[in-house]
Amino acid sequence: MAIVQISRITNRKGLQVNLPQLSGAELGWSIDERRLYIGNGTLAEGAPVVGNTEILTEFSDILEFQTTYTYKGQAAGYTVQTGATPDTPVTQSLQSWLDQFATVTDFGATGDGVTDDTEAINRALFQLYCREVNPQIRRSLFFPAGVYRVTETIFIPPYATLYGDGINGSIIQLDNSGDDSTLNAFVARTADSLQQYGVNIGGNGATPPIDITITNMGFRNLDPTTDVFLVQDATNCRFQSVGFYGPLAVADLVNENADTAGVRFASGVTLITGQIVFDNCEFSGTTFGTNTATNLGGTDQEVDGVTIQNSYFNLLYQGVVLGTATAVNGGARGFRVVGNKFDNIFADGVVFGSTVSLNATAHNAFYLVGCGTGSGALATFGDNTNPYTACIDIQNSNNISISDLFERGDQYSDREDPGTSFPRIDLNNTASIATTNGSELAMGTYIRQSGKQVTLLANQSSPVTIFTIDSTVIRTFNVNYTIIRNIARRTGTIQVVTDAVIALTSVDTYTENTTTGITLFVSQAGDIATVSYVSTAGVTGTFSYSINYLP
Repeated sequence: MAIVQISRITNRKGLQVNLPQLSGAELGWSIDERRLYIGNGTLAEGAPVVGNTEILTEFSDILEFQTTYTYKGQAAGYTVQTGATPDTPVTQSLQSWLDQFATVTDFGATGDGVTDDTEAINRALFQLYCREVNPQIRRSLFFPAGVYRVTETIFIPPYATLYGDGINGSIIQLDNSGDDSTLNAFVARTADSLQQYGVNIGGNGATPPIDITITNMGFRNLDPTTDVFLVQDATNCRFQSVGFYGPLAVADLVNENADTAGVRFASGVTLITGQIVFDNCEFSGTTFGTNTATNLGGTDQEVDGVTIQNSYFNLLYQGVVLGTATAVNGGARGFRVVGNKFDNIFADGVVFGSTVSLNATAHNAFYLVGCGTGSGALATFGDNTNPYTACIDIQNSNNISISDLFERGDQYSDREDPGTSFPRIDLNNTASIATTNGSELAMGTYIRQSGKQVTLLANQSSPVTIFTIDSTVIRTFNVNYTIIRNIARRTGTIQVVTDAVIALTSVDTYTENTTTGITLFVSQAGDIATVSYVSTAGVTGTFSYSINYLP
């Protein structure tokens, strides 16, 4: 449109509330809100509507004028079609689009590590998941990176979905300096749909904790005497890339006295905690990584179907502990500890106590575990040449350890002699099954070592050692063997009863197709029993064998 006339431009100024109807092209300046308007003019002049039009400035609220939103998904030569036809796009209000997401800062939380965010977080959880039963009001609650200081426990209700900016990026941290130790017993705990907790879960018609998901965030307790997280009366919950952190250092981890846990479990009489998954999580700085006992000397809770996988247990007294207290209804069952890393654990990495069964460990890696030594300022996690406990301690039948891997070598894994040697997996004479670094299979008290092979040299007139056995560890044993020397074949069993005081006894029973020219001997000097051979002239041979015993 061509400008046909330039007239004197008039303007007014004043408060926003007093803004008048401006004449055509007349400017009006709102002093208090710093907003600029221009008069539309009259309908006769061609204005589509009588009124004022705001001119956008740096102080304008642009979103106020954007009332609708349509997803475009634009790329070069492409715009997504959202409606049934290109001419009928799906449109929603901008407010509706933004309300698809909720951030804890919408409810007043700051994450600055100083402000008390307790009320804001609990309010957000109540408004999103507890106030109405209508699932359409539920939104995933985002915690932007920061430290969210709380002074009381956070109550996580059913259907809650919490996520953050990383396992060490978004942290809920308990400043346990309040007066109510009951409220401050945990950084966070599961609660029902009325945010009732403990024995009150499920009361007043409330929905118990169910379908809770927490991802990419951490929970930290600065108090060395309390736990981090309690999973109580909950089912179908998942923790993905979540950290559970306490303040304990190695000097605090030489025993279980502090009695804190990264995660505790509890169940009611009818509300049984189960189907809980921890994936890619971290447990650090507490006495136990996880524990199903309520406390030292307390009860061991009934918990069904917990999986802990791909996670990291570090800087603890013990890692996964269940069944060490008086069991309720059989205690923990169906625990699966799979594919985790255990390191810097003063005592056992996994304990299946004397009151639980139907639990399993598999494919875990144990580094500095069960090697702790010293106390106070001298406490360290030691090394694998001086073991303090087993890496895995199974105290009851019908549990299993399969394909777990250990940094501790065979030479430090024979006898139960803390500071000298200790088995990597201690089955405690129970009817359970375990494999150890591929070197042996233990089935209850029966142990079968992996097969080995040595070369038999020809023309050996003096006994040559094949292997030795420490009789303080293995007092009686059988050796199943096969000798192959050229075309000669021999298979047999050596039965040995060691005894350095009276006399060693052995029997070699075998069958061969022709003489092999190999003679086997069993001898004992002190505590060490030795199996050796002599050979005739000829060619070299092989001696393949496996040892089995019942300690």
